[in-house]
Amino acid sequence: MLVLKPRERDLGDFVVRRVLPGHPLQMVGPFIFFDHMGPLRLSAGRGVDVRPHPHIGLATVTYLFDGALLHRDSLGSTQVVRPGDVNWMTAGRGIVHSERTPSDERPGGPSLHGIQTWVALPEAAEEAAPGFSHHPSSSLPQFEEDGVRVRVIAGDAFGARAPVEVFSPMLYAALEFKPGGRIAVPAEHEERGVYLVDGSLAIQERAAQPQHLVVLPKGRSVELESASGARVLLLGGAPVGAKRFIWWNFVSSSKERIEQAKADWGADRMGRISGETERIPLPER
Repeated sequence: MLVLKPRERDLGDFVVRRVLPGHPLQMVGPFIFFDHMGPLRLSAGRGVDVRPHPHIGLATVTYLFDGALLHRDSLGSTQVVRPGDVNWMTAGRGIVHSERTPSDERPGGPSLHGIQTWVALPEAAEEAAPGFSHHPSSSLPQFEEDGVRVRVIAGDAFGARAPVEVFSPMLYAALEFKPGGRIAVPAEHEERGVYLVDGSLAIQERAAQPQHLVVLPKGRSVELESASGARVLLLGGAPVGAKRFIWWNFVSSSKERIEQAKADWGADRMGRISGETERIPLPER
């Protein structure tokens, strides 16, 4: 089993732990980016403010354990995501969005704990029309067995399918272990990763480290067990094919397409969010 270590990245309002893209693996299935935010609590009156910024060639997936984020985008979407919900945004040929702490969460000192992932789109869908969908917790498949509560976030897991529209075969599920809980991860997906959010977890009787991504061996079922309880994410699926290039918030199988996106954002040609006057400028490198 391969273990990908987290690297800390300072995003201004908070620090995240990033395990994808990793070394030596850039991706696990279609997942090309994985940030663990928090847990954190800000002082009264403050909040997270991720100003408008662009994406191409990917879908963003927001899943929270605590707190709330207000998503707004250049399509006109406005949606608060809360723990257990899923916000799925398809960037495709280009979209602009912002994420901020809702105003009603700020006075008491907001908390935030969650995961942000990017899913690379297959080549045939890289230039798809941008879109956004919200899926409340109650709409997602959930079940419990052997002391493990499973929520399918996107794709297929353990015979259940989430209502989130995806572009390639994928696995994304949240598992909550009670003390002594155990579950076998089937071999149905070509690539699979296990991320221990917190708690204790043994993978085939080997202890996992919190905030590390363990890439499972292909083609066989793998046993997970927690002695004292844990929160875990499963992710993976089928590889998307051609190598992907990443520059800032852009993902593409074509370097030339990324250069075009850079030029478009620099020239303010990628759309605007109604009511938002700020924007994150194109990085110098």
